[in-house]
Amino acid sequence: MTPGYMSGFGNGFETEALPGALPVGRNSPQRCAYGLYAEQLSGSPFTAPRASNERSWLYRIRPTVAHWGRFQPMDTRHWRTAPCAEVAMAPAPLRWDPLPIPGESLSFIEGIHTITTAGDAGSMAGMAAHIYLATRSMADEVFYNADGEMLIVPQQGALRLVTEFGVIDAAPGEIAVIPRGVKFRAELPDGPARGYICENYGGGLTLPERGPIGANCLANPRDFLTPVAAYEDRDAATKLMVKWGGGLWAAEIGHSPLDVVAWHGNYAPYKYDLRRYSPVGPLLFDHADPSIFTVLTSASETPGTANIDFVIFPERWMVAENTFRPPWYHMNVMSEFMGLIYGVYDAKTGGGFAPGGFSLHNTMLPHGPDMDAFEAASRVDLKPHKLTGTLAFMFETRFPQRVTAFAAGVAQLQQDYPDYGAALRRNFDPSRP
Repeated sequence: MTPGYMSGFGNGFETEALPGALPVGRNSPQRCAYGLYAEQLSGSPFTAPRASNERSWLYRIRPTVAHWGRFQPMDTRHWRTAPCAEVAMAPAPLRWDPLPIPGESLSFIEGIHTITTAGDAGSMAGMAAHIYLATRSMADEVFYNADGEMLIVPQQGALRLVTEFGVIDAAPGEIAVIPRGVKFRAELPDGPARGYICENYGGGLTLPERGPIGANCLANPRDFLTPVAAYEDRDAATKLMVKWGGGLWAAEIGHSPLDVVAWHGNYAPYKYDLRRYSPVGPLLFDHADPSIFTVLTSASETPGTANIDFVIFPERWMVAENTFRPPWYHMNVMSEFMGLIYGVYDAKTGGGFAPGGFSLHNTMLPHGPDMDAFEAASRVDLKPHKLTGTLAFMFETRFPQRVTAFAAGVAQLQQDYPDYGAALRRNFDPSRP
């Protein structure tokens, strides 16, 4: 089956897999067509302002309350939820090599390994950064996350996300977002898969304000794709798994809960091709802040201070004159989890930051280009230069990120990375301006 999509970010969509399944002019008729049940899924409080009010009406074979059973706790394995203070790490920049995809059988849910947590999921603030390592498709298994929204960034191998709203295919270079409470199953059409997840405990991800940039460039709304309705009418043993309150719970039910025949609303999963991002930047001199590369943002109650920013560093032209073009040396009140989907990141050219790897530069800790990147950028002939074949990203949050015991103890943690700044030479000469 080839998925179908509707374009636009945050639109009020309507879609039906059977003609006439959507009621006309009302949400909850006395009797729904085809003997369906009407169910509302609310992604925001009922009284949220219109601009941030999110909800969808689903017309399904059974309501969610009928897709229920006696839940038993599951092993969370390596999945952790904030607040989580398992280990104390000395303040330092941290970096990891890619985690290898294991030989054992792991579903998408079983293969989630938490690297950092931040904030407090119970207070609906903060995030967690995970790596997923999956070797098998979920079969007769469905999951939803009541703790947070899931921003999924494939790095190796594609995912097919069979959701109750429809089907999403996401490959490396694309992202998929599964809102809080949306049921889905993850399949592996190309075999084993690896990637990153940002679990957002706070307000839903949305497009950033553009300010003086105006109406165009950055991530354009038309490039976001939401699936058309597709349903399963299948009476077979199914494991329904729920993440709630930091724990995983499972119940055996007798049918597929992915049974939505039609839906309408603005609260739904979606995908986006990061290669369609239209970057802007300095055209004469100096280096702009990385905020100009924000794809999606989750706002906090403090204007201008994000719960999460999802930032990418894509292919782009570098043209600034008399300018050190890589990212500058920096200390930031925001904490930064970075990953590399493919290529080479321009601030770390000395090796060690490989596709599938990741780094953490925490609140008010120093970071910047390594020696090779600094020396090359300080001496290069500054002609217009295009960065090609590269795609890095950052999960940035206002909260300090706590490293999990798994991430602190894994063999891929680079023990020498905290010392990379020591290689930078002293160049100061008071006799030469």
